[in-house]
Amino acid sequence: MDDGKLTEAAKEKLRLTIERIERLEEEKKEVADQIKDVFAEAKSMGYDTKALRQVIRIRKQDRQEREEAEAILETYLIALGEI
Repeated sequence: MDDGKLTEAAKEKLRLTIERIERLEEEKKEVADQIKDVFAEAKSMGYDTKALRQVIRIRKQDRQEREEAEAILETYLIALGEI
């Protein structure tokens, strides 16, 4: 878009949209830093952070979908002689 084709109202909406995205990006960074701190705290208490991340990922999944994926994984591992 050519700057000359935007009305003042459109320019203002664009500016506000960009500023809103920038604020949300900053909030996202702050939350990511907080999560990092919680993982560091968990590690200092002796928890395995890799396992914690896996538990969190699993808990986000739909139970039925997770069970189906686990069944397929088990089938593959059996076929490969891994279990």
